[in-house]
Amino acid sequence: MPESRLNSTMNDEEEQTTIAFYRDIMQTLKEAGLPFLVGGAYALSYYTGVSRYTKDLDIFIMRRNYARVSETLQQAGYATELLYPHWLAKACFKDDFVDLIFSSGNGIADVDEGWFDRAPEVEVLGVSVGICAIEETIWSKAFIMERQRYDGADIAHLLRACAETIDWHRLLNRFRLHWRVLLSHLTLFGFVYPAHRDLIPAWLMEDLVGRLRQEISAPPPDRRVCAGTLLSREQYLTDVREQGYQDARLQPLGNMTEKEAAIWTQAIRSGR
Repeated sequence: MPESRLNSTMNDEEEQTTIAFYRDIMQTLKEAGLPFLVGGAYALSYYTGVSRYTKDLDIFIMRRNYARVSETLQQAGYATELLYPHWLAKACFKDDFVDLIFSSGNGIADVDEGWFDRAPEVEVLGVSVGICAIEETIWSKAFIMERQRYDGADIAHLLRACAETIDWHRLLNRFRLHWRVLLSHLTLFGFVYPAHRDLIPAWLMEDLVGRLRQEISAPPPDRRVCAGTLLSREQYLTDVREQGYQDARLQPLGNMTEKEAAIWTQAIRSGR
């Protein structure tokens, strides 16, 4: 598979040290029999051939396995830290680190057994591992619409490269109540690549547009909810803090507790 490039500021010795660290993390988890998938820039490179500099390795695990993963990596000599209990931990060695991901920042894309169903086995840095399936890769990226980061271009590239192999029913099922987010990306795909808009199944577009028509004809819900917080942790805070809107991330609407949302919001100041 095409490999993502490491940080361009590294010299050769630093890069080899980082690669050895990544390899050992993957080998350690494999030998321990702990299920994991590689995602992020390495998955994007595998599916699209688009390579870019990356500063870390994204390892996707199920939340219930985190304690065992952490213990295993600590026994191998690596420090681990649970940064955000609802979605992210890190494993570190000197200046290098690996992200241990079990959901998404908005709490939507929980890693479950289904993530492993269609995950292809490939080589990453010489280690045979599973890569996040195309459907989960799109799903987890679709909600990233921050001021400083927007993954829409990644999704457009993924759709163009993999449309013929995507399980569209599976993808639609992943979005469930958030089908408007999927529709927005599919609509933009037809704008970005007009010559390829037929790659998106007609039945899917008709299904989503049909849902939109039904919503247009129905009265809006009484509950004042802001779902913008599912797209950006910062840009819609004024709506939930000052305008009286319910935060769609929080239970029972979403999967996050108020404490988890507060920790995630507090990290904005540090740029994490």
